[in-house]
Amino acid sequence: MSQKKLTTVAMRGMGKTELKTELDTLKEELQQLRTSQVTGGVQSKLAKIKTVRKSIARILTVMTDKQKRAVAQQYANKKLIPLDLRPKLTRAKRRALNKKELQIKTKKQMKKEKHMPRLTYVYKP
Repeated sequence: MSQKKLTTVAMRGMGKTELKTELDTLKEELQQLRTSQVTGGVQSKLAKIKTVRKSIARILTVMTDKQKRAVAQQYANKKLIPLDLRPKLTRAKRRALNKKELQIKTKKQMKKEKHMPRLTYVYKP
């Protein structure tokens, strides 16, 4: 059972197997604390349940974050990216045209610009 609280920085430095073993030990410790809670354990032990639960959540968060970063590296320079790695934005911004699509003109637009250029006016006070 781990006596000291692991920091997130330390967890990020650990490997996958180390995190898994630490997670298993914390889960066992939580199980023991819960059984002591039912049997009427010491109040100081019962207060530790919260810290153990938070540590478990922290480890799981680091594990998922590492996994997402690894997948993001695989798709770094690819054209198609999984939905959960794409930027969220808003629905309208996701569906908006990109710069290249905005610059494309139809034949009709090009013909119109060629034959009727935009008029410029000069203001003289």
